[in-house]
Amino acid sequence: MSPTQGRPGPSEHETVGAYALGILDDAEATAFEAHLATCEWCAQQLDELAGMEPMLAALADLPGAGTQAIGDSLSAKPSPRLVNKLVDEVAERRAQKRRRGFYLVAAAAALIIGGPVVAVATNGDSGGGGTEGNRTVQAANPAKELFTGIEDKVTGTDSSTGVTATVALSEKLWGTETGLELKGVKGPLKCSMVFVSKDGARETAASWSVPKWGYGLPDAKTEQARNPLYVSGGVAMSPDKIDHVEIIDFDGNKLVQVDV
Repeated sequence: MSPTQGRPGPSEHETVGAYALGILDDAEATAFEAHLATCEWCAQQLDELAGMEPMLAALADLPGAGTQAIGDSLSAKPSPRLVNKLVDEVAERRAQKRRRGFYLVAAAAALIIGGPVVAVATNGDSGGGGTEGNRTVQAANPAKELFTGIEDKVTGTDSSTGVTATVALSEKLWGTETGLELKGVKGPLKCSMVFVSKDGARETAASWSVPKWGYGLPDAKTEQARNPLYVSGGVAMSPDKIDHVEIIDFDGNKLVQVDV
């Protein structure tokens, strides 16, 4: 049997309802239109929709209808079975998009990009948990584990800002892996950890945001604010080339310097 005749299996054929409702993105719509040009079954299903986009959108709790060009071209009355199938299809596609958005937000909260590597910033005790309002946040603490596992550490405190930074340094074939413990920092701020070599070259190991409640503040009202912040990162320069490490905000103000 030809793939364009009879009842096809799952693939592009199952996006006909979403296409009629206009909920496909540009790339998905273009791909389906190319398929539609050679698929008699999908063309028939599209014809059967009969301008049902507004009703299907309402049933699936979607904000809007399909494109006007499609709505104008449809005239046949669809069967109840087809309507139910399309409603289920659209609802599932909407649920998939919600799940995909949640995973992206979760990934963005866990990974902080800075310098040449991915930097992971977390705060809290070894349990990796904290609270924000009435919501409990459970998270792994790989940055703290890295910091704790490196023996070579140096510490600096700035008396004017009250910020204390302890930097852990581990030599690698590619340069230096680093873990940072930051205390006494108040937000909101955006910060970077910058390594400065003995000849004055500068490399950013990581960047992150400090929320309004801050980190490592002993007198803070919440445990989340009392806990230090841990950040991991890396630079290309080897440990013997490093002169000092600066923690600076995005305006270029130095919060603390740690001499290596």
